[in-house]
Amino acid sequence: MTDTPARLLNLLSLLQTPREWPGSELAERLSVSPRTIRRDIDRLRDLGYPVEASLGAVGGYRLVAGTAMPPLLLDDEEAVAIAVGLRAGAGHAIEGVDEASVRALAKLEQVLPARLRRRVSTLQNATIPLTRGDGATVAPATLTALAGAVTGGEKLRFGYRAGDGAETKRLVEPYRLVSTGHRWYLVAYDLDRADWRTFRVDRVSDPLATGARFTPRELPAGDAAQLLVRSMSRTQSELDLDVSFEAPADFVTARLPSHLVPTETGPASCRLRARATDSVEWLALRLALVDAPFTIHGPEPLLLYVRDLSGRLATATATNG
Repeated sequence: MTDTPARLLNLLSLLQTPREWPGSELAERLSVSPRTIRRDIDRLRDLGYPVEASLGAVGGYRLVAGTAMPPLLLDDEEAVAIAVGLRAGAGHAIEGVDEASVRALAKLEQVLPARLRRRVSTLQNATIPLTRGDGATVAPATLTALAGAVTGGEKLRFGYRAGDGAETKRLVEPYRLVSTGHRWYLVAYDLDRADWRTFRVDRVSDPLATGARFTPRELPAGDAAQLLVRSMSRTQSELDLDVSFEAPADFVTARLPSHLVPTETGPASCRLRARATDSVEWLALRLALVDAPFTIHGPEPLLLYVRDLSGRLATATATNG
């Protein structure tokens, strides 16, 4: 194999398998001399790949963890598996899956060959995820389109449906994607309104990067997450939650979002006191999903909603006389 770049890629592919490779075996695999293998190993090290050599009569090489993440080579099956996993996580805004996963998905889908992109789409369309119902789902294609515009610094056009159902067309300078754990939001500068805006991504339709570049503006204050919090506080009233559970604190904590943390009141009981800007509908659902007896002490809007919901559920399950 005389093509040095191709040989380096093949060598790297071999080294990324979890085993140690004797230099003689690598030389035989690539049809070169052991001396050429040693030079190629040095080239990989110069590129940032941490290749470790073992001592001995035969000697061997293996790829180890370094201080930085070098580029990885993936075979077809690995690429499809990662793309499907990232799509599933990004599409349902799973808590802990943030903008980084969407950027990774955007990069991966940009370079996937057409045959693999079809396989990913086929698998995605043939499966139905079982979700907890605690947030609107988002099309992965929408997320990757937004992430690409953010990363590329391109102006973005899209349709947007407001909470009251009004449909508008927007032209924005996208700044960041922010995940709250159950929803995705786009923080952007709205050019038609000459102001910063936040958009629920599940209400975005037909996003299109225009190709027109822009220099990112400086946020009014803080970062994108803080701007989102301020925006949400202006549109949603804060609720002072006070809920007691007949279950251990660690059991309840594991079943609530990270911003809702109860305090232990006994070996099998705890109480949640927190301020939240979430809707009463969403809070009622999350409390029910804890799967433990609970009592709502406040606020009144949540208490009234749960009473009304329980009445409707009781009616729905009543047997006909």
